Amino acid sequence: MHFFLKVGLGLVRMKNLSLLLATLFFILFCTVTIYMLEPQTFESLLTSFYFVMTTFSTVGYGDYSPTTIEGRLFTILMYLFGIGLLGVVIGKIVDTFSIFRKRKEEGKLAYTKENHIIIVGWGKKTETAVDEILASDTTSEVVIIDTLPKSPTDVALERVHYVQGDPSEEETFNQANIKKAKSVIIFADDAIQIPSLRDAKTLTIAITVERLASHVHTTVEIMTKKQIPNFSHVKVDEFILSQETTSLLAVRSAMHQNVSTIVTQLISRSIGEDLFEVPRNDKWQTYGDAFHELLSNGATLIADRDHMDINRKLNENIPSDAILYVICDDDTHRRLLALNK
Repeated sequence: MHFFLKVGLGLVRMKNLSLLLATLFFILFCTVTIYMLEPQTFESLLTSFYFVMTTFSTVGYGDYSPTTIEGRLFTILMYLFGIGLLGVVIGKIVDTFSIFRKRKEEGKLAYTKENHIIIVGWGKKTETAVDEILASDTTSEVVIIDTLPKSPTDVALERVHYVQGDPSEEETFNQANIKKAKSVIIFADDAIQIPSLRDAKTLTIAITVERLASHVHTTVEIMTKKQIPNFSHVKVDEFILSQETTSLLAVRSAMHQNVSTIVTQLISRSIGEDLFEVPRNDKWQTYGDAFHELLSNGATLIADRDHMDINRKLNENIPSDAILYVICDDDTHRRLLALNK
């Protein structure tokens, strides 16, 4: 008994690769041996392999069994060692999946895919942003960066990945595979009460992002407008003035009813008509060409990049670097993309 206990402990302590190789070797050894002992019972190596595996797994169908003393004695040895060995292997496999899930939950696994959206900082805004991204695009994946000890989202969500670490450090963004990312969103830290300090932390993170991947589109939330020149210095692509945007929207809503509803429709894919980007068609020479064709297909052209005066320059030629935006529903947008292929 002491001997078998020592053997069992030795198996448990073996490294995964060594254990796997030992198991494969033992299965192969048993397959060949039982066939050599009773070739008349086990007509082929495939049959003896079948017998070995059903014995190891304790299924034991009984359709094949040794008839000689030598064969039965060897089968007993298979019982004693094989079942235990296979049990340890299965246990190791289960442990591996458990460790993988635990590391994913703790944000310790590196993200290896491409064209993802990185969001820095967890909070209600991030939660809303993740829901909107997943609803807007069925292929986009999100990587959340924060210092929380565990993932703030369900680890079973295949399109959401969590990376734990200081967002001002290079290693954290490397874990998030920032160089292959599509874009980065940096939300202001709600735990910091002083707006200027919030912006200072956001600026530090933005500097790290731009240093590592200046080609990645970066959007940051800032609290005070006077900080914009500092962010422009590090070439941040877009700014969201948190407090000012909310205040301006509230004023417009007070002066013109339903303005807030219209804006909400435009920025959320889950409500009403939406704002979409459409590729430039080579046959469109002027903005008027694009405007009228898009309108005939159920979409309204409203902007080229941040220029919203399309209706006043319909006779002007569309530049080669134009980025056109339309208002339409999701079905219309998909149809436009198909037509422009």
